[in-house]
Amino acid sequence: MIIVPVKDGENIERALKKFKRKFEKTGVVKELRARQQFDKPSVKKRLKMEHAVYVQKLRAEEE
Repeated sequence: MIIVPVKDGENIERALKKFKRKFEKTGVVKELRARQQFDKPSVKKRLKMEHAVYVQKLRAEEE
């Protein structure tokens, strides 16, 4: 359960924005979308490797 304390005089839009940010960090929607379809383990492994290569290239460019 996500709890967002609202201070006196705080704008409701700001509190809603805080709630959305906390909800996004929990990863509920991301997990739900991932569960809607089955990905073979080999596909998951390949995507993970591709992501690792991409991150390494980004870090190499920074240096």
